[in-house]
Amino acid sequence: MSDDASPAIDDPVIVFDTTLRDGEQSPGCSMTQPEKLQIAEALVDLGVDVIEAGFPIASPGDFQAVREIANSFGDRTTIAGLARCRAEDVDRAAEALEGAAHKRLHVFLATSAIHREHKLKMGKEQIVERAVEMVRRAKGFVDDVEFSPEDAVRTELDFLTEVVTAAIDAGATTVNIPDTVGYATPHHYHRVITHLKENVPNIDRAVISVHCHDDLGMAVANSLAGVEAGARQIECTVNGIGERAGNAALEEVVMALRTRRDYYGTETHVNTRKLFPTSQLLQTITGVKVQRNKAIVGRNAFAHEAGIHQHGVLQSRETYEIMRSEDVGYVGTNLVLGKHSGRHAFRDRVGQLGYELDEETFQQVFEDFIDLADKKKEVYDSDIVALIENRTGTTKDYWTLEHCQAMAGPGMVPTATVQLVDENGVHHRDAATGGGPVEAVLHAMERVMGFGAKLEDLQIRSVSKGKDALGEVSVEVNVDGRTFTGKGVSVDIIEGSARAYLKALNKAIAARPVATA
Repeated sequence: MSDDASPAIDDPVIVFDTTLRDGEQSPGCSMTQPEKLQIAEALVDLGVDVIEAGFPIASPGDFQAVREIANSFGDRTTIAGLARCRAEDVDRAAEALEGAAHKRLHVFLATSAIHREHKLKMGKEQIVERAVEMVRRAKGFVDDVEFSPEDAVRTELDFLTEVVTAAIDAGATTVNIPDTVGYATPHHYHRVITHLKENVPNIDRAVISVHCHDDLGMAVANSLAGVEAGARQIECTVNGIGERAGNAALEEVVMALRTRRDYYGTETHVNTRKLFPTSQLLQTITGVKVQRNKAIVGRNAFAHEAGIHQHGVLQSRETYEIMRSEDVGYVGTNLVLGKHSGRHAFRDRVGQLGYELDEETFQQVFEDFIDLADKKKEVYDSDIVALIENRTGTTKDYWTLEHCQAMAGPGMVPTATVQLVDENGVHHRDAATGGGPVEAVLHAMERVMGFGAKLEDLQIRSVSKGKDALGEVSVEVNVDGRTFTGKGVSVDIIEGSARAYLKALNKAIAARPVATA
């Protein structure tokens, strides 16, 4: 449940999270296997009901990630694997899910006329036969089978009714109605779900699920329209990541159902206080930031600048706030600690912010905090979160930054010196020039490491406030045609840029194929 004060949920909406499958397919959001496990653990802590861990037939890496997530978390929540309506897909997904106590096979087949004609080259009868055959095959491996008629909202309603009825007869326990290309409007989507509720004779034997894309900016609205029409599962992703314009944002549908329970009459079992930390974790791992005015988890979501709003909130929070920031675990810029704060106070605050750190990581973060407190007068919650996230990555540090120094100015050639430490503890130093101090530092690092990358993007933002604010630098680089991201934090943006670039290069090293004899 959302918190201890929430009333019992008689008819809860199942939260089916597909961040690790549909979300990871979006450009720039690919994750390593350790990063997928980290996100999966966060989703379990968040309280989602189903985690779609991947598409096992897609690659050996996807298969292994699904297997590890199933083995690690399948006793705490349901783990799903996606499969096309092909025997080899279903068998591969079933193999990946073997270790999970709670598992679901999710099979899909396109049904719309445009897909039948241009992609599948199959007639209606063939579609129904294939769907029934593969649902039955999946049922031979697991009790929990989900069937999705891809591009459902552009499928003729009579044929959609026929396919859904046949899939349920074959053993599907969940029928998902995807708006695959984000074409629907809320009224349209409500009408589709209502039609199925009224015309599928065995619909009482399955849960109706909704899966909406955001191409027209209506994924969340369409998902909620589906719930209003009787659907009881929403497929969504953290921060709304996904192909093209993305998916319905998990945090938005969860808080909409909670905040407007008076209207929808239901909500979810998600621990809403974990929403903001989970959003931050995903942003850190993928390097993909949400916009400042993003609902629920954006930096401005609970900010009030207009004087009339500030006055109203001070008099009564409900005048302009329909939810409390603490209910979503929002971390603002509350001043909490200074350089004289001890380990106990720091550990207590880390716990209040929702983080559990092992002793080694805690010591590293505490040392970073002491160093930061020496450099700036005031340390905020948001600074602490940035320090934690900077230390909780899953990529091995093949190289670490020990020192960097840059000189630049009018009439000078920007020059930088760096010192790196390799994985064996050996110190390396070199210098280079560049078009600016940041470029000079990156060139010097490349000379030390013996390789570099094409810098695709570099963004700098202030983590907290003030002239001495901690800066967060995010980079996106291209190495051998693959994209890697990195993030670094420092009060010195040149040092922060160096740390971010180094993290991205460490990821590139980790992704290199292992040489065999």
